[in-house]
Order: sequence, then structure tokens, then C-alpha cells
Amino acid sequence: MRLDLVDFVMVRPARVANVAAACRALKNMGLGSLRLVEPPPDLADRDARALAYGAWDVLDGARRFACLSEAVADAVLVVATSGRATDPAWTPRELAARAAQRCGDGRLAIVFGPEASGLAQAELRLCHEVVRIPTHAAHSSLNLAQAVLLIAYELFLAQAGTTAPTGQGEAAAPASVGELEAGLTELRQGLLAIGYLNPENPDAVFSEIRRLMARAVPTTREVALLRGLGRQVAWAGKRIGGQDG
Repeated sequence: MRLDLVDFVMVRPARVANVAAACRALKNMGLGSLRLVEPPPDLADRDARALAYGAWDVLDGARRFACLSEAVADAVLVVATSGRATDPAWTPRELAARAAQRCGDGRLAIVFGPEASGLAQAELRLCHEVVRIPTHAAHSSLNLAQAVLLIAYELFLAQAGTTAPTGQGEAAAPASVGELEAGLTELRQGLLAIGYLNPENPDAVFSEIRRLMARAVPTTREVALLRGLGRQVAWAGKRIGGQDG
């Protein structure tokens, strides 16, 4: 996985010291793209910035977003980090081994939730896979910067030890998250129009469809077909509704 195509995304980080320390960890491993969703207001704090020693360019260059969907809109693979043992998950090493194949020449976003609570369910639904760092059961929690370092380390090792596969550019590029979300929105509206989804709780079924589409890694062309399908289904639903009336 090309390191210049990897974005580390922190959602509502509570402590600026954690953000600063994570910046140093990223630069240690040749990574430099940090995206912040609702960051703490005191990123300029002098004592905290000291923890980003030598990586102030990463901290100062961090892009800020109002929500996770905006922060990952240009990614083709979004991976959430989780400490919950019940969630099926990749290890950081598995992530490093599989990311290039899943992303092609597209961007990879690795998402970290708030230190105390983790990502909200709506945010997790935007993520295609989950990565969990194995730890000893007696003390399983990791500091945010430690987690960033471990995942960045595995990506760095994988990138340093491999060469780009030949002919990779011949395959169609995967659709970005923004493109896929637009297609899923159209499909959701169509399925609601024909009564396939329960309007009181459409995500009970549609969340499974969302996971299916994420696993399929559709191309931009395939997402365009999905959008057309959604529009046609919505049109048919309106016609049927009019005839019933």
C-alpha cells in the first residue's frame, strides 16, 4: 500500500496531547496525512505540541472536517479501529497485507473514534472493515497514539518490503466512498418506494445491503449502474402507488 494514499482519521479526539503524539508516530513511519473530525480546540497548546516534536508539519497540515462522511468521501476503503472483542476484525498485519489489493490506486482511510466511547453506530456503518490490535486480556486498552503507531508500523513494513504489482493499472479503479454513498442513497430511496424496506426502520435490512456492497468493492461504473437501478425502482414505485390510488 502506497503510504501517500493512506489517511489517518481521528473522530472527536478528546486530548490534544494524543493528537500531537500520534503525529510524531505517523512521521516515524513515513505517513503524513491526518484528518480530524471535530478536533479539540487547543491544538496550538505549547506543551501538547511538544509531543509532536519533529512532526509539526503533520499536526499543522491536518485537515479538519465537520463529520466522518466528509472526511472519508474520497477513500475507496474505510477501516474502523475497535477494541471490542465481539467484532470480527483484521489484525494490523492483515490490514497491511490486504489494503493494496482492496484499494488499487485509491485511498485508504483508517478511522479512530473518541478515546472513551469509540465510534458511533452511524459512523461504523460508513466503514467497510474493522481492525483490532491484539493485546493481553489483563490490560487490553491502548492509548490513541500507541494504536496509531502500531498500525502505521505494519503499513510501513508492508510498503518497504513489497513492490507494486505489474499490470495493476489495467483494473478498473474502485469507487470512492462518496460515490458509493450516493449510489446507496438512490437505492435506499427506490427500495423504500416499492415497500421493500420498512419506513419505520429501514436500516434493519439496508445495513446488510450496505455491507454487501462494501465487500463487493464496486467500480465507479458499477456504482453508476447502481444509481440508475435505484432511480428506476423509485420511478416504478411511484407508478405502482399512483395506480393503487
